[in-house]
Amino acid sequence: MAQHRVLTRFPDHLTSRRGAWISLATVLVIFIGLFGVFNSATAPSGNDQAPPSSESARASALLAEFPDAGEQSVLIVGSRTDGSALTSDDLASMNSLKPRLDAETGHDASPAMPSEDGLAAVMITPITVGSDNAATAQVVKDLRASIADQQTEGLDLQVTGGPAFGADVTSSFDGANVTLLLVTIIIVAILLIVTYRSPILWLLPLLVVGFADQIANKVTAAVGTALELQFDAGIISVLVFGAGANYALLLISRYREELLLSSDHRAALASAWRRTAPAILASNVTVVLSLLTLAFAVIPGTRGLGISSAVGLLIALAAVLFALPPLLAVYGRKVFWPFVPQPGSRTEQGRNWRAVAAYVVRRPLVGLGAGVALLAIMATGLFGTQVGLSQVEKFRVASESAEGLEVLSEHFPGGESQPMFVVANSAEAQAVADAATDLEGVIRANVTGETVDGQYSRIMVTGEYSPSTPESLELVTELRDAVHAVPGAEAVVGGATATDLDARDGNARDLQVIAPLVLAVSFIVLLLLLQSVVAPLLLMLVNLVSAGAAIGAGSFLSGILFDQDALDLQVPLLSFMFLVALGIDYTIFLVHRARAEAHVVGTREGMVNAVAHTGAVITSAGIVLAAVFAALGVLPLVTLGQLGLIVGLGVLVDTLVVRTIIVPSLFGLLGDTMWWPRTIEADVKQVEEPAHEEESVLVG
Repeated sequence: MAQHRVLTRFPDHLTSRRGAWISLATVLVIFIGLFGVFNSATAPSGNDQAPPSSESARASALLAEFPDAGEQSVLIVGSRTDGSALTSDDLASMNSLKPRLDAETGHDASPAMPSEDGLAAVMITPITVGSDNAATAQVVKDLRASIADQQTEGLDLQVTGGPAFGADVTSSFDGANVTLLLVTIIIVAILLIVTYRSPILWLLPLLVVGFADQIANKVTAAVGTALELQFDAGIISVLVFGAGANYALLLISRYREELLLSSDHRAALASAWRRTAPAILASNVTVVLSLLTLAFAVIPGTRGLGISSAVGLLIALAAVLFALPPLLAVYGRKVFWPFVPQPGSRTEQGRNWRAVAAYVVRRPLVGLGAGVALLAIMATGLFGTQVGLSQVEKFRVASESAEGLEVLSEHFPGGESQPMFVVANSAEAQAVADAATDLEGVIRANVTGETVDGQYSRIMVTGEYSPSTPESLELVTELRDAVHAVPGAEAVVGGATATDLDARDGNARDLQVIAPLVLAVSFIVLLLLLQSVVAPLLLMLVNLVSAGAAIGAGSFLSGILFDQDALDLQVPLLSFMFLVALGIDYTIFLVHRARAEAHVVGTREGMVNAVAHTGAVITSAGIVLAAVFAALGVLPLVTLGQLGLIVGLGVLVDTLVVRTIIVPSLFGLLGDTMWWPRTIEADVKQVEEPAHEEESVLVG
């Protein structure tokens, strides 16, 4: 009882004349304290593609023990701008670069080696890589500037290879996160202005969510460093802004409704907080638990994103529940200007939503058939969907390294740009090289160095096939089988293509493990909330079909918008997780309200009332969330663009089709059976004011 009284009185204190100022001061002190503690925190810069336990990761760790591990080779690819064959003067011009390259890099560059067709030539020069990606990017930038000073007219020289590609990736993200933040803020601001129709009100939730995002940025960076996590900070910002804006929409929507009943704006705000906080909390917990299932992933970026995003969403929850209400209390009713809600001015709400729901419930087979047909059409995009992009395909922005790799692959064996590396016991190194050379598809295999203690040797294996093609991936498998069979060699195979193969296997494993866990979390939440069996099972099935349909449609549209027929490796799992968790949230919102209404008017009419009451706020929330995810498209990564497209599309479909048509159709078709094994009369005593049940925009 004491705990219940505390929870009941807390919102009154939070919104009272004195309590609001105390609460704001407390929140401000906490915000400043957190900024002070975590201000210097920076997110880990790692971006490992394969599981730490994979063979390519073990090979990478061994390769780091070689004395020249700080050296990597870049390629200078030369070709004529008019596409004609290189002349002897062109080759002489390239060779004249050698002294400058040697002076710039401190290493010995190779002479220009022409291709068999004479249309291109390549020089190879080692460079000393920097301590991080930014430092290496500067080394490559200086090298390119040195070459540009001596470039011959008509001869196109491009610096490419692994370090150059990494440098271009780093450069492509210069200012990208700032751009994403600005675009996200603009999107949320515009949608809040349209939703609230007030020149003042939109500023308050945007201010609160903006502070939450900045704190989340610092706290997740500290958590990432402490736990050695790898994650994309841009996705966390999108989640914090999307979740925070949706939680604010729910709270303010209920606040407006309470103002139509009360002349005391503080009492109305306290009532709104009291009736929405449990649902917002349930929403947050659902998505946080779903995100935490990613802790079981073997791909470092996926695991790190789950844990850090969960932390970010908890911060968004705290900001909206404890910072926004006192801010609204201080401004009072006038914050809604020019459309200030007054007691007694209440009009019928949700008329159009009620009409749609009534039609669907009366003709459930029509609505269900139409909704399922639309999802089935969208899901056809899954047929033929491929998973896995090459390094070049992962980035939308043009780069010198990508163009150089294309020229290289057109005129030289595809494997020249990214050879495979085998690390083996030195005593058997030559036997390993011989076993590799005997494989079909291998051009050459040479021992290129050994560790200081002489225990391990490095064998560079060059294949015929371009990186990330099915043939190159199959060659990695065959190479591993061959070198593993060499007695006593204890050989491991690494390199970019081997890493790609292990990343594909790791992501496939994560999808098989994490997807059932996400479904289990969502089902348990529905089971506990609705206390029935039929409704959770059917709603989970609908949610699963909706997620599959969104992925299928997104895959199809990705080929049109990003010119990529395949999805990147992490996209299927992350999009599935977000779609299921966010979709369940919206479903909980609707069905929880429907159950409350059903105690008064029956199951079918209760669903009609639920759609009428929640239609506008859920739709607004869905549009906000979809638009915020779409903002990921401003980043140069195709991965994030695909993720934003699929999740944004899926949220809109869930909002406008699943929640408006399919779910009401199921309730219209089955009626009270949806609540089995419980009966609707069992909870009558709990529902005396159905209009005051928690209304939540259940998003993450």
